[in-house]
Amino acid sequence: MMLNPTIDAVTRRIAERSAERRRRYLDLIDAYDPTTPARVKLAEANQAHTSAGCAVQDKTMLLGSKWPSIGVVTAYNDMLSAHAPYERFPDLIRKAAREAGAVAQVAGGVPAMCDGVTQGFEGMELSLFSRDVIALSTAVSLSHATFDSALLLGICDKIVPGLLIGALRFPWLPVIFVPGGPMPSGLPNKEKAARRQAFAEGKIGREALLQAEAESYHAPGTCTFYGTANSNQMLMEVMGLHLPGAAFVNPNTPLRDALTAAATHRAGRITGLGDDYRPIGRIIDEKAIVNAIVGLMATGGSTNHFIHLPAIAAAAGIKINWDDFADISHVTPLMTRIYPNGAADVNHFHAAGGMGFLTRELIDAGLLHADIATVTQGGLAAYAQEPFLAGETIAWRDAPAASGDESILRGARAPFSTDGGLRLLTGPLGRAVTKVSAVAEDKRAVEAPALVFESQAAVQAAFKQGALDRDCIVVVRGQGPRANGMPELHKLMPLLGALQDRGFKVALVTDGRMSGASGKVLAAIHVTPEAAEGGALAKLRDGDVVRVDGEAGTLSVMAPEDWTARSPAPIDLNGNARGVGRELFALFRRNAASAEAGGGPLGDLD
Repeated sequence: MMLNPTIDAVTRRIAERSAERRRRYLDLIDAYDPTTPARVKLAEANQAHTSAGCAVQDKTMLLGSKWPSIGVVTAYNDMLSAHAPYERFPDLIRKAAREAGAVAQVAGGVPAMCDGVTQGFEGMELSLFSRDVIALSTAVSLSHATFDSALLLGICDKIVPGLLIGALRFPWLPVIFVPGGPMPSGLPNKEKAARRQAFAEGKIGREALLQAEAESYHAPGTCTFYGTANSNQMLMEVMGLHLPGAAFVNPNTPLRDALTAAATHRAGRITGLGDDYRPIGRIIDEKAIVNAIVGLMATGGSTNHFIHLPAIAAAAGIKINWDDFADISHVTPLMTRIYPNGAADVNHFHAAGGMGFLTRELIDAGLLHADIATVTQGGLAAYAQEPFLAGETIAWRDAPAASGDESILRGARAPFSTDGGLRLLTGPLGRAVTKVSAVAEDKRAVEAPALVFESQAAVQAAFKQGALDRDCIVVVRGQGPRANGMPELHKLMPLLGALQDRGFKVALVTDGRMSGASGKVLAAIHVTPEAAEGGALAKLRDGDVVRVDGEAGTLSVMAPEDWTARSPAPIDLNGNARGVGRELFALFRRNAASAEAGGGPLGDLD
């Protein structure tokens, strides 16, 4: 199928915009000799250190043969359900590596925090910056320069982007991501959302809410709604960094273990010591980045990737912006309904045909670059397949020809919407992102007086007092990267949902985040420039009429006088400076980029 002309044009302009930076990035690969085991380039004493803690067989092979060495970087901890399954993976990987004539070693661990735990509390202010800490930790893990390839074990929100950013600064290394899979389905998402809203309205107590949450998040594995964690897994597939179909196989199952072993075997075969060298710096190119944006739009994925993908691209010497997202969204159909865009979860999506069906449909529609390099053979067409076990042997077969449930997953020619579920908003208040795929069509444009707050807690207090029982645009400013690390503001969605259900016209405008759990209320998020940097949100006052239009893509204000002449209101950041380790991140806040440039402190990785 001929490539869609808009996808082709966006790809070309990204390549042109990035040409010089990308050339310097690729120079790093060209300067590296992958045909000699990396450890051999070290002095003898250094080599001895690399093997001193190994099993006897591994030590022998590291010191005396050309077996490739696979470095494992893991985000394991047993507090996160998504990462708890990784406890078993090092032993599985070491065994599989020996089967493939390779040695695997855990090179290091990276932190993995859970936004589900920190939502609404001070720890959330470290969340976005944890991505950059993970990138730095990944670089430290790989800095021993003794590995010929790497396996990255991570799933959730900031963890996959951080691992990928760190690995991309070792562009000569072949790298495969190894997921753990989603937990089995629990309490239906629609029921979970209803109980949260009932609690916000005081209709049920804390005990009933806790029971509902525990029934939703109930087992090892990734949360099953289509938030950032599961959007990450989709991205790794359409960018070619997973084995095909690896994303949504449940943990601790024979097929999951077989996929982990197969990823290890593959990591041993794609080093420069063999004849199928596949360095990550060649796999993640302009086409792979465009594929990621297409996948995001086709699935109505997490708005966090408007922040993460620019940072990932920059790590690969590629420069993208939100205009690229907007143009791709215009031509990419919305093909899934997964909570919060629908009632189903990712297990239902997987059963309906999953990533194999989705990928084939997008390729056939000319919306994905099928000719990208991937970690497996066959290009992206191989990702139109799904894994299965033939006895004890893993194999792949074509994905289903038709969706198993068209209320969840549809083909590209009969989608839920002819354009993507994520939109760019522009106007006098700045540039912002909105996720309209979860919002009813009659609620995608809201015009109402602004009520201005500088914290999530202040909004919650106003709701309890009844001060929000009106048509209103709730503005929460001082939530950007430089203000307080750009926390997600999930506690607001049940409140605003309750107001909307009471018949009020409501929307949210903020320089903070909502992420993949954005719900049924129109939200203009990631507003940039942020208020703490003198952005227009700092000039808004209570009563200014604001219009958020997700269909037209505008973010406007109709004030009674020349509001642009107002002095920006000072944003009090003193409360964000101390406690829960926040003082350690002052340097990060001072050096954070804008949301559109990635939101973190690493800056231009030229």
